[in-house]
Amino acid sequence: MYIGIDLGSTNIKAAIYNEKMELIDRQSRPVEYIRENGFVEFDPNAYCAVLISLLGDMFQKNNVKSVRQMAFTGQAESLCVVDKDGKPMMNVISWMDERSVHECEVLAKNFTAKECEEVTGQQAVLPTWPATKILWLKNNRPEIFNNAAHYMLIKDYVVYYLTGVMCADMSIATFSFYFDIYNKCYWKKMLDAIGITESQLPTLCEPCSVAGKLTSELTKRLGLESAPDINVGTLDHFAGMIGTGNIAPGGITLSTGTVMAMTAMASEPCPKDSGIAMHYGFLPDTHIMIPVAESGGVSLEWFKRTCMPHVGFKEVDDTIAERGGNDLIFLPYLVGTNAPEFDSDATGVFWGLRQEHDAFDMANAVMEGVAFVLKKNCDIITEKGTKLSSIIATGGGAKSDVWCKLQADITGLPILIPEEKEAACLGAAIIAAVNDGAIESFEEAAKSIKMTKHFEPETTEKVLKKYKKFCALYDASLNIARNI
Repeated sequence: MYIGIDLGSTNIKAAIYNEKMELIDRQSRPVEYIRENGFVEFDPNAYCAVLISLLGDMFQKNNVKSVRQMAFTGQAESLCVVDKDGKPMMNVISWMDERSVHECEVLAKNFTAKECEEVTGQQAVLPTWPATKILWLKNNRPEIFNNAAHYMLIKDYVVYYLTGVMCADMSIATFSFYFDIYNKCYWKKMLDAIGITESQLPTLCEPCSVAGKLTSELTKRLGLESAPDINVGTLDHFAGMIGTGNIAPGGITLSTGTVMAMTAMASEPCPKDSGIAMHYGFLPDTHIMIPVAESGGVSLEWFKRTCMPHVGFKEVDDTIAERGGNDLIFLPYLVGTNAPEFDSDATGVFWGLRQEHDAFDMANAVMEGVAFVLKKNCDIITEKGTKLSSIIATGGGAKSDVWCKLQADITGLPILIPEEKEAACLGAAIIAAVNDGAIESFEEAAKSIKMTKHFEPETTEKVLKKYKKFCALYDASLNIARNI
């Protein structure tokens, strides 16, 4: 048996697979948050207890007595502070917590955007990054900061809890803002700026490698006959790439939920000034681009909630499919835009409205607008040296055949829909099986990934002309916002 575990922000998920990657069981438990004074935290002891309870219930239900290896994936930036005995000193500070806005301003004055990108792969100092949270602790919680022995990210802490081995998976360290993704080491200049030393951080290790054995105490508690290997795994987006067979330059794994996230392995050597968020990959000495558009599925969710509250998504799809396209254009920048422009002044805009248009025409324009943003990012990735051949679509947006066909026609790339919906857990289990030798390689595993749907692009001159109008409208709207 191989276990894939997704340490998610909303739920902790675990899945049991056999050596043929056939699913035996999959279950999840919700994550409980503590939200006080604007902070977002969770109890690390409770988080680990939920994981052990979840695994114990699954093993008992399925009469699992032997597990070869468990591999982890999940959230990245959530910060855990531990004392000299390895015990948490406070709640985990979630990646969603934005207490460190002031510290971002301080660091942004001391580090240029160019320097940050050339070391960390990131283009902005954000309160998401653990580096900013550590500086906040220095400024606001000196009793914690002065006595902290180690700073760990949550997935690394869970691995430590299970094995007693303190290490940091480099595909997760890439989200700390104090890791040099090109030289594979901690960034001393940033450590000095936030007031910590390298000795306070876990030893760096390659993703998808074994940290150690499950402790004898936990092995006994879970009812296992022998201790399985514990694999550090990789980031959830990267495990999703493995679980969808996207393991080499050329493919994009697209997740369209509230946020639209794109993950694509970069052709090496990758440029340090790509203008795209760059991260250390799940394979040694590789890098992965993750352009993120916050105005993704949220745009359609907003429009339906506001203008079509009693209409189901299926009726929207069926009506749009029956009518075909129209000339209406929508800029889906309801919360500004990040990749690829990073313009906080950008706003949502409907352009070309006439009395013959109705809510279904507007919904079609919203879907197209999000697909145009996808094309912008695909074009940037291609311009920076990675030729794209296909997009593997996951998330809520992948349930809409109409949206998938729009994306194919607009990007000019085939859209593939994988059979497995929980790609991150599957990817983690594949990591375990490949490391253990049950599967020869990630390439071999990719051959068995099944796709249920395939949308071929039919890009027309009309589509290309509308995309040019979309880009021109974006430029014009920003000019109005900034200069008039």
